[in-house]
Amino acid sequence: MSIRVVVWNEFLHEKENAVVREVYPDGLHNAIAQGIGEDADVEVSTATLEEPEHGLSQARLDETDVLVWWGHKAHARVDDAIVERVAQRVHEGMGLLVLHSGHFSKIFKRLMGTPCSLRWREAGERERLWVINPSHPITQGIDKAIELPNSEMYGEPFLVPEPLETVFVSWFEGGEVFRSGLTYQRGAGRIFYFEPGHETYPIYHDPDIRRVLRNAVRWAYNPAKPWREVAEAPNVPIDQAREKIEKKGGSLHKAGEAGYR
Repeated sequence: MSIRVVVWNEFLHEKENAVVREVYPDGLHNAIAQGIGEDADVEVSTATLEEPEHGLSQARLDETDVLVWWGHKAHARVDDAIVERVAQRVHEGMGLLVLHSGHFSKIFKRLMGTPCSLRWREAGERERLWVINPSHPITQGIDKAIELPNSEMYGEPFLVPEPLETVFVSWFEGGEVFRSGLTYQRGAGRIFYFEPGHETYPIYHDPDIRRVLRNAVRWAYNPAKPWREVAEAPNVPIDQAREKIEKKGGSLHKAGEAGYR
């Protein structure tokens, strides 16, 4: 069975900026999808902001195993109802990869519950992404570090919750450091935030970056059936509890029964 991946992108910079268009003539989403799709058992499609429902209808999300999110200049234009729809699917078990400036997206803030703010500088600096956990599935096939000759600086403090794991830490030519690869879990869904990927640099053409994304898709993939009950908080009537206990030869304590009422 294939892992079904949807790569989401605003697809605005490419239409408005000649430099971005030269680097990613078919859009960042297609470059990212091409890299992830190098694995034969992964089925990749794309969605963009200006499609109906941002390309993320309920039916589409129900058939998505891992969603990859790239956003930058139009976070506010993403419909809140779509954000809640995506969050629900993550809670049910859909994986989510949040890339670069997606740290400030509505969906990442919604799932983190924090400002997700950071410091930044666009100066084409060299970035070195150090592998912090060489045994982690996301870092497999990567040497001690990934070198990017030109990148946008992201610096600490990065106001996100403490992650499950820190997979990469970046050093920039200007001296700053940044936790550039972080894992989380929300409900049944795994989340990976990965920092590199500014639109004016060919970062998503880099073989190591593509390998990380392929590894991350596999790490985030949850083959279990969707956990539909995650949004429910069902009440269990006292009669049902009594019946279950009595079938096992016990009895419901009167004080406990009064507490239920």
